[in-house]
Parts: sequence; structure tokens; C-alpha cells
Amino acid sequence: MSKVISFEEKRKSSIEKRKRNFERVLFSEFLGSYVEVDENGTKYTVSLVDISRDGCQFQAPFVQNSQNNFKSGEDVTLRVYFTEDDFLPIVVNVKHAQEYIDEKGNAYMRYGGEFDKSLPSFQAFVPFIEFIYKFAEFSCVDKGESKVYFL
Repeated sequence: MSKVISFEEKRKSSIEKRKRNFERVLFSEFLGSYVEVDENGTKYTVSLVDISRDGCQFQAPFVQNSQNNFKSGEDVTLRVYFTEDDFLPIVVNVKHAQEYIDEKGNAYMRYGGEFDKSLPSFQAFVPFIEFIYKFAEFSCVDKGESKVYFL
């Protein structure tokens, strides 16, 4: 019996991989955006890991017995900065948390949750999320096969 290959599934998998690679660069280098958690006036710097249309994943350096551990069901306000001073407040309802150790041995707490889509500021965030999806689907990779000259 021959195995049937689903090109649609392969395409979706490829797009998802490109999306995650793009997010990694975008969140850490390209836009210079960063996220802070605003909890009763105290802010903790965290990093976005992944964004979907329904929620996101973010991480904070792991500190045992720290006050910045969030529980399942808790609403967390993320401040997503696009410039040094300008941010969009996004509320995330935490659904899960887990310890994560990166390739350098650094420990983090990773949190995943759903966006509160009822907030007006979330409407400004929607086109940003859609851009990430569309970029992953339609972007091209420059393999150096041709030269571009600017006059």
C-alpha cells in the first residue's frame, strides 16, 4: 500500500515553522519591541515567545520563590512596546505555566494564555498579528542568486 502525502499539511507545517522563525527575530531584534508585565504598578521584563490569533506565550527568567509567578486563570496585563515610550496594553488570561531551559542553560518560566479581545487596544494589535501570519506565508528568502542595485 502506498503512502499518501498531504501537500496541504506539509505547506501548513512549513508556514508555521517560518512564522516561528520570523517571530524569534522580530521579538528579539528587528522591531526592538519588548514586553513588561504590569502587576499592581510593578513591572517585570518578559520576552514574547509566540503569538497566535487567540493568545500568546511569554517567558520570564526563573527565580525560585519569586513574586512574578502567574497562576492559571489569572489575568496579566502585557505592555507591548513598539518604541521606547509607546506601548499597547494587552490582557492575557494565563492558561498554563511551565519551566523552560534554553540552549545556554538559562531557566525561564513560560506562560501561555488567551487574549482578552474585548479591549479597544487589542483591535490595534490584530493587524500586527495578521502581518506575522501573512509574512510567514508570502515572504521570500534571498539566496543571493541575483544582485540588487540601488541608484
